[in-house]
Amino acid sequence: MDALLAALVALMALAAAMAAVLSTLSKAAIFALLAVAPCIYRYRKRIIVIVKTLPRDLKFLWRFANAMIRTRRWARNNTTVAELFTKRAKEHPDAPCFFVVGDRTWTYKELAENSNQVARVIQEHLGLKRGDVICIFMPNCAEYVYMWLGMAKLGVISALINSNLRHKPLLHCIQVANAKAIIYSDSLAGAIAEIEDQLPPGIKQFQLYGECGPRAIDLVKEMEKQSKEYPIVSEKPEYNDTLLYIYTSGTTGMPKAAVMKNSKYLLVAVATYHMLGLRSGDRMYNPLPLYHLAGGLVGTSAAIVDGIPSVLRTKFSATNYWLDCIKYECTVAQYIGEMCRYLLAQPAKPTDSQHRVRIMVGNGMRPAIWQQIVDRFKVPQINEIYGATEGNANIINVDNTVGAVGFIPKLVPTSLHPIALVRVDELGNVVRGPDGFCVRCQPNEPGMFIGLISQNNAARAYHGYVDKSDSKRKVECDVFRKGDAAFVSGDILVADELGYLYFRDRTGDTYKWKGENVATAEVEDALAPALDRRDCVVYGVSIPQTEGRAGMAAIADPQRSLELSALAHHLDTSLPSYARPLFLRIKDDIEITSTFKLKKLQYQKEGFDPDVIKDPLYFRSGAQFVPVTSQLFGDICSGRTKL
Repeated sequence: MDALLAALVALMALAAAMAAVLSTLSKAAIFALLAVAPCIYRYRKRIIVIVKTLPRDLKFLWRFANAMIRTRRWARNNTTVAELFTKRAKEHPDAPCFFVVGDRTWTYKELAENSNQVARVIQEHLGLKRGDVICIFMPNCAEYVYMWLGMAKLGVISALINSNLRHKPLLHCIQVANAKAIIYSDSLAGAIAEIEDQLPPGIKQFQLYGECGPRAIDLVKEMEKQSKEYPIVSEKPEYNDTLLYIYTSGTTGMPKAAVMKNSKYLLVAVATYHMLGLRSGDRMYNPLPLYHLAGGLVGTSAAIVDGIPSVLRTKFSATNYWLDCIKYECTVAQYIGEMCRYLLAQPAKPTDSQHRVRIMVGNGMRPAIWQQIVDRFKVPQINEIYGATEGNANIINVDNTVGAVGFIPKLVPTSLHPIALVRVDELGNVVRGPDGFCVRCQPNEPGMFIGLISQNNAARAYHGYVDKSDSKRKVECDVFRKGDAAFVSGDILVADELGYLYFRDRTGDTYKWKGENVATAEVEDALAPALDRRDCVVYGVSIPQTEGRAGMAAIADPQRSLELSALAHHLDTSLPSYARPLFLRIKDDIEITSTFKLKKLQYQKEGFDPDVIKDPLYFRSGAQFVPVTSQLFGDICSGRTKL
């Protein structure tokens, strides 16, 4: 009774307060409030979402606006990466540009002079012109960067080849680029020697360091003969010229050369600087390969364009990751998801939190270990990035929301968003509505991530691959209206009510392992010579507590006559380590029908559990394939067996 009386008193007090407020308002104001009230009630959920996400969206829009202002100025002035680097080298010649772990520090002046000399060597020996291509095949080092910078000053395109490739994939990358020459370091001379007789006629070889073979030109000696002044060019490179080819597996076949223009590199540069909120005193730790977008563009652009030095490590080391960050006073550190798992697997020690790193930036960090990374290593900000090398749809998590790879600003009307999630069927094909257009996904509904194309906007332009037919396969036309087009990522994401985006799965015939994209068709092609016309299907399977998917091959061998040791040896000589299947499933028959992809999906779902699958299963252990037993299955899933 007392509670009821108290409630009545409170209600009367509220009514009196409202009456007092209304009495001070004019009739027009009261009418306006009454008219707006139903609208506010109707859209109350949307209003609440906008209020909740306003700080995030305003931060993003402010940083995006600053990035676009710089990008548009460069576009108007027809500016190139080489020009911006040269300007910075003149203004700050003795400032450090790159620190190479265990080696030396490179200043802007040194990089500028060396890149000038390389450019002059290429001019003298080949007379290359704007638009010609040269391949660079080297491990992580500062020389790698000044090689392509030298080519950029001539307008020559540098094709950055994965240093793990050998034999057929390596030869393919050189051929598809239509390269006039290849520059490689002494540590990779053996890989070139293995394919030397198959190289295109007339292609020149330049070796950096070491004793050169009979067909190679000693690049160091040739550089010493050249002036350190900027090379003289007859045709000035431009903002929209192609700067690099970066190889990606795509969805099928051999590695594909994605086109990276000056405009795209500069877009990555401003996005790195502004979206991460970098400062002039920052220093970036980069243990990622320079032949990929993350290491080669995100990891170098801040140094090249904005004067924020980068610390390069030849190869990632979990043991030395934080020790390097401490020694070189890094404030920003790059990662890929698999690295984070290795870092957590290291024994805890005081140096885990004695660094100055305030930002970790990368892609593929699993939500399950995200908070563990933050808590153990005391990193205040995690910036997860999502995007495709060849695409125009790139997003970033700017506010530390665990597991999110980015977001769609709720402050901006949906019709103005340059990205979207659209409905697809179980095979990953885009679903269209009754009007013939794609259907946007609702919150919490998984869908294909796409980026709408606008070639006049650097942030939305799509340049695709060198092979135009490959480029067209990644484009969907008439998406939301007649005449528009979008880049189709091939990945399934989901957005929650607040617009946060979360990665769900990868469609098509590509899976990711050890931070590398693996095309199943490439692995199937590599297996074919050793299988003597046996049918085979390759796919990726999930392993608990492990990033990406491990390669697995289902092989039709009813007679069980396949020599597994010979197969293992063949794979070692045909594929890079990350692309070699870890598991084999020997079947009596693999049906090849129009629903072949569905069968592959079924195999993928079944995994490698010997208690579920009655077919013989094998695991790659050292140089051999060994049977998968229940004990081994448990050891793999628990992490006791090294992958």
